[in-house]
Amino acid sequence: MRIKEIIVVEGKDDERAVKQAVDAEIIITSGFGITRETFRKIEFARKKKGVIIFTDPDYVGEQIRKRINDRIKGCKNAYLSKKDACKNNDIGIENADPQRIKDALKKAKCIMENVSPVFTIKDLYENDFIGGSRAAKRREALGKILGIGYANGKQLLRRLNNYAISKEQFDHAVNALSEMEHSKS
Repeated sequence: MRIKEIIVVEGKDDERAVKQAVDAEIIITSGFGITRETFRKIEFARKKKGVIIFTDPDYVGEQIRKRINDRIKGCKNAYLSKKDACKNNDIGIENADPQRIKDALKKAKCIMENVSPVFTIKDLYENDFIGGSRAAKRREALGKILGIGYANGKQLLRRLNNYAISKEQFDHAVNALSEMEHSKS
């Protein structure tokens, strides 16, 4: 599978794993200490081909993603769940199965600027994504289905609106989640 956008990852091991899964150009941030030159490369890549930010599903990965998105508008974001990126208690893109990497990249989404919010906190309560004992597991599953990653309640609301997820997409994902839960019981 060929990816036209440039994929931004944290390190050389992530690059190796992504290149095993897809044919793509890669920019490595070398972790949290992103240099001015690396930001310049990412900005140039975004203008020429587009960029997919694909950082580890941990605190540092989310901080790197936030720094890039805050500085360079219009990047797509791809997410892996911690479960899909974990091996021997080590969390990182480099630990993911190639098929999981392909799936995450196919679901990459761009943050939309100046969109009217579609979702409210009420939507999250009504669908058990906040305020209940199973909310965290449901948010994790929803994030995986929609390709927006795991998020706490506040982050989930922001991602649903910023990635311009439609009510139909949300309802479809909630139904798929309900079917998954019923099949397990």
